[in-house]
Amino acid sequence: MTSLPTVRDSRDDDLPAITAIYGYHVRYGLASFEEEAPSLEEMARRRAGYLESGYPYIVAEAEGRVLGYAYVSAYRPRPAYRFSVENSIYIDHEARRGGIGSALLPVLIERCSALGYRQMVAVIGDSANTASIGLHAKFGFREVGTLRSIGFKHGRWVDSVLMQRALGDGDGTLPR
Repeated sequence: MTSLPTVRDSRDDDLPAITAIYGYHVRYGLASFEEEAPSLEEMARRRAGYLESGYPYIVAEAEGRVLGYAYVSAYRPRPAYRFSVENSIYIDHEARRGGIGSALLPVLIERCSALGYRQMVAVIGDSANTASIGLHAKFGFREVGTLRSIGFKHGRWVDSVLMQRALGDGDGTLPR
């Protein structure tokens, strides 16, 4: 990659790349606890649902190629959680350690802050995922817990690391 990535809203024509990126992580990684890669149609359905709910869904691209994507969803469905979101970031395996996550995450934080959300949670698959843990720490997330051996994938038990970051005023003021 010779040019810096551009971060922009995702488009329908990004879905093949998004599906391929996520599919790789499902098949070979531990960031997702899904065990079968979803189809293009399923990924389109999911993205449409997030967008209809008003959540940001963004991509990083360079030289016309989508290198990663990120979005947020509700942290939990109960009404008391309405000011909290959970982020998801997936990077093309060939573009890892190329600054793609560092391009995506601050944009996601900024957009969610502007939308009035107050907390962002990252649920990171695998306590050995130092790249994702480090990325989140770089942008102000702190580790708030680890769910030990909460998942079983690729023949082994897998942890989930919980990280959290305040957005905007966080809990310093009441929401509007």
